Amino acid sequence: MNSPSRSAIPVPLLLVLALLASVAPFGIDLYLPAFPRMAVELETSDTAIQLTLTMFLLGLATGQLVFGPVSDRWGRRGPLLIGSALFVAASLLAALAPTIAILLVARLVQGVSAAAGMVIGRAIIADLATGQAAARAFSLMMTVTGVAPVVAPLLGSLMVDGIGWRGVLFVLAGLAVAMLAGSTALVRETHPRERRGSAHGGGFRSLGRRAYLTATATFVLSFAVLMAYISASPFLYQVVIGLSPVGYGVLFALNALGLIAASAVASRLLRRRPPRRILAIGTTWLLTAAVTLLVLALLPINAGWLVVPIFFLVPALGFIAGPATGLALDAVRGAAGTGSAVLGASQFALAALVSPLVSVGDGHSALPMAITIAVLAALAASAYQVLARTPQVQSDGNALTQRAVVTPAGGAPR
Repeated sequence: MNSPSRSAIPVPLLLVLALLASVAPFGIDLYLPAFPRMAVELETSDTAIQLTLTMFLLGLATGQLVFGPVSDRWGRRGPLLIGSALFVAASLLAALAPTIAILLVARLVQGVSAAAGMVIGRAIIADLATGQAAARAFSLMMTVTGVAPVVAPLLGSLMVDGIGWRGVLFVLAGLAVAMLAGSTALVRETHPRERRGSAHGGGFRSLGRRAYLTATATFVLSFAVLMAYISASPFLYQVVIGLSPVGYGVLFALNALGLIAASAVASRLLRRRPPRRILAIGTTWLLTAAVTLLVLALLPINAGWLVVPIFFLVPALGFIAGPATGLALDAVRGAAGTGSAVLGASQFALAALVSPLVSVGDGHSALPMAITIAVLAALAASAYQVLARTPQVQSDGNALTQRAVVTPAGGAPR
């Protein structure tokens, strides 16, 4: 039984939380078109420039494991503001870096500090909502943040000729300032002192609950499917299928827009359907598309047919990410920061391990990608089946009702 409602999540706050989550994708994708120019101007190798991306991802994974438990112990707002301020400083240092060594350090600190917004943003939603409400909030966030990977490379390619790679990184610094300003103005403390003691020393121990482990596994494995597709997509579309760079961009954007639309639909369905039911649809959808992709990859047919199952594969994540994240953090409400940290770090760690697998065969065959995706989808579906047989976690007295999740600014729940 749900406890009485104390509040819902206002639209401005949800938008700020979405900004916190989208800063990382912008930090990854916005400056990619500037790589060749950066190598020339910094008088370094392409490998060293690519290492700036690796450092950011390493910081992103590590930072979540730091800021998540810290926010359980000391509250959400303080660590979030510290991380946001550090992100502004690191972004300015990256834009002004005179050498590749300083840029690498700045990118590492950028990743660590950007992680604060990602991990604490999820924990704040878990503090304010539970069940369908939390799942719907996470789905709405994915709708907003899903725009970033589509828009960032395009914006970067349009800006780099006019303002150079430093100008692009200054734009990222501007986003960092917006992140800090929004956090300062709109994020209140959602993890009161009386709840922090229960998480101290026991946050990681609470993550052993089967509901948390299975929901997290479902999310992480499904996200790895998406990363396998993204890693293989340049070679799949341009080498295997034979499309032009423009054709590749169009199909990539179309699939991404499908993911955004599916996330919006899932958010609407979560008004009336429990998260587990939406997750069941998503995992079944994902596995069906993955098996179809594998079958087509094995058949001696034109590779162009592969675009069809991929178009259905990617949007399936819209029915998985929100519900799975909500269910995982519902299971560890006393340590939502730590739970969010492990979920996020696992997400990027598995993605990093999966990416090289799809390149087996020098990018001239779609089969390694299809096999990898099919195995991951099957494991995700299996994890959900275990979750479906796990008793529902009862929300504690601090949990909010599932009745409403979004309110207009200053308005009543709707």
